[in-house]
Amino acid sequence: MSDDHTHVQEFFGARAADWDSRFPDDGPAYAAAVAELGLRKGDRVLDAGCGTGRALPPLRAAVGRSGVVLGADLTPTMLQAAVRAGRDREGQLLLADVAALPLRPESLDAVFGAGLITHLPRPEENLRELARVVRPGGTLALFHPIGRASLAARQGRQITPDDLRAEPNLRPLLAGSGWRMTSYADEDTRFLALAVRED
Repeated sequence: MSDDHTHVQEFFGARAADWDSRFPDDGPAYAAAVAELGLRKGDRVLDAGCGTGRALPPLRAAVGRSGVVLGADLTPTMLQAAVRAGRDREGQLLLADVAALPLRPESLDAVFGAGLITHLPRPEENLRELARVVRPGGTLALFHPIGRASLAARQGRQITPDDLRAEPNLRPLLAGSGWRMTSYADEDTRFLALAVRED
């Protein structure tokens, strides 16, 4: 396992038990972001870096019982927390690295990634892997339940120009990874960038 993987597992493993209780009011923001993904009944969607699975219920509601919902995470204790919360009933949980997904090419209609981008060790390569598993014309949502400035303030730091989520950085990063950004919102109450998988 790489140092990047170990760091992510240690960071989230230490926080898994009380993750949901630390952020109890995020549910509506997740549901609103999922709604903007434009999913249809029967679609196949992945929650990449699903953590405790907070996006799984709105994803399941969007695709219905005929759809497929997958949640992939690198940290076993996060997936265990998802099971304790009963969210494994909304989708299949996979202990997997989003940098090397155990999925066929073009097997999904969409990917949802909450808080994902800042934890990717090789963002362009990792976003290309997400593009690999999504059909052309499929969608990607990069989401956070609070905006960049609010998150930085919570963490006691300043936003820096090299922040991957800044639009001038994210747009070319996505373009170089097989995605075309279609919308971008960075507000106090949410961060949401939507992209379409290029042909």
